[in-house]
Amino acid sequence: MADSDGLGEAAIAAASPSASAPGLSPSLGWRERLRAGLAGTGASLWFVAGLGLLYALRVPLRLCENLAAVTVFLNSLTPKFYVALTGTSSLISGLIFIFEWWYFHKHGTSFIEQVSVSHLRPLMGGTESSISEPGSPSNNRESETSRQNLSECKVWRNPLNLFRGAEYRRYTWVTGKEPLTYYDMNLSAQDHQTFFTCDTDFLRPSDTVMQKAWRERNPPARIKAAYQALELNNDCATAYVLLAEEEATTIVDAERLFKQALKAGETIYRRSQQCQHQSPQHEAQLRRDTNVLVYIKRRLAMCARKLGRIREAVKIMRDLMKEFPPLTMLNIHENLLESLLELQAYADVQAVLAKYDDISLPKSAAICYTAALLKTRTVSDKFSPETASRRGLSTAEINAVEAIHRAVEFNPHVPKYLLEMKSLILPPEHILKRGDSEAIAYAFFHLQHWKRIEGALHLLQCTWEGTFRMIPYPLEKGHLFYPYPSCTETADRELLPSFHHVSVYPKKEIPFFIHFTAGLCSSTAMIAFLTHQFPEIMGVFAKAVLGFSCLQPRHPQFLSRTHKI
Repeated sequence: MADSDGLGEAAIAAASPSASAPGLSPSLGWRERLRAGLAGTGASLWFVAGLGLLYALRVPLRLCENLAAVTVFLNSLTPKFYVALTGTSSLISGLIFIFEWWYFHKHGTSFIEQVSVSHLRPLMGGTESSISEPGSPSNNRESETSRQNLSECKVWRNPLNLFRGAEYRRYTWVTGKEPLTYYDMNLSAQDHQTFFTCDTDFLRPSDTVMQKAWRERNPPARIKAAYQALELNNDCATAYVLLAEEEATTIVDAERLFKQALKAGETIYRRSQQCQHQSPQHEAQLRRDTNVLVYIKRRLAMCARKLGRIREAVKIMRDLMKEFPPLTMLNIHENLLESLLELQAYADVQAVLAKYDDISLPKSAAICYTAALLKTRTVSDKFSPETASRRGLSTAEINAVEAIHRAVEFNPHVPKYLLEMKSLILPPEHILKRGDSEAIAYAFFHLQHWKRIEGALHLLQCTWEGTFRMIPYPLEKGHLFYPYPSCTETADRELLPSFHHVSVYPKKEIPFFIHFTAGLCSSTAMIAFLTHQFPEIMGVFAKAVLGFSCLQPRHPQFLSRTHKI
């Protein structure tokens, strides 16, 4: 396949570089200014001062005589010593290299570099933050960036999360691996307490039991508490929800329990509507019962989608969006988009995108990549890299390439899963937007839709890497979106299981100390091997290296002892 990653560059200009950083504040004292000046030239000043001091003290210290004595001592050593010395050095540097490599893959940074920056840099001249004032423009910009990163690294509930009993647990039974992390399940427990509990739970004994059940960490204990709640009240909707989520081993069983929960939830919801204006406690109870009802209907729609009743699922989702429009934070439209794509109702998909792909609304991989898929669909069947390179891109092709670049800029991890360059795992219950967890959740459900459209993956493969030419420094400046947040790797490692290799963007360069320790290990091992195999030649080489200027070796015993190895 011809490489044509930059086909869309003729239509898309790269973002201009950012403005230069402001200078130092003029209100700094002379000590701070002196330290700031020495920080930039400290290394070169120390080096020149050291050379001058060494030259001035060469006679009192008798450097020439001492160096000659050292040369005589080194020449008296046998090749066995050099073999042991270089072998030990190679072993130690090899162990340091292995540790550095492991630390880099686990934490994304070099241990030696981190220690140097944390402990040695303050002793040798301080950091940039020590010469800037809290009110300076640079600090304001850094604080704004940190606030933006915190907001963009917010963890969201996965709108297409699977069923724990019917899907996640079955995966564990087959593979013996846990698809969910403790951090992910802890977030779900917090969500359940927020959605399914309120301050008036003490008024109903069954809700009091369920309030404790949602806080339980052990699944059997939660299931047992759900049955206790049903013994107290056979119409406890949240108890049926817990059993459907965690005890049901098939989607059919889960749907049956959710239908029982729906019957009980509708009854409680109507009762709460009648009492909502009596007190603030009743209003809180109505909000809780509304959350329970919406959750049940949404899961019923997902059950219908998984069992092949797609039109029924679409109807439930549309009714939910009309009946409860304020609950847009649940992202029910993403469930609707996936179901409409399965029906190949592309006109309806475009209508949903026209409403939710708005600049004022938060974006997601489902929104951006679905928009790219619809534009790709119009040109992918006839697209050819050779033809496009020869005649140029048409207007429709430029629009498709721009849409792909926009989607890749928002989440650069998705294409590798769609192109099957990385293996998929079960999506987590929570995702990080623009992160690897969101990419897994999107590709897990939408890969089939890209495969269904002829040539869509081929066009994606030819053009997606061209995005990175437009944003050479994604952590500093974006093109259509904010700069890519730097906190995604850490959050994704908490959300995704340990057996998954987390995708990192932008790709981190291997630190200098890994190259250095690898080179040191290899070179010392090679010297040890050559000294052991060719002692005569290495003896001549060592003598030539040590016999520089006027310091010739007076006791060349090294060559006479080479036969001892």
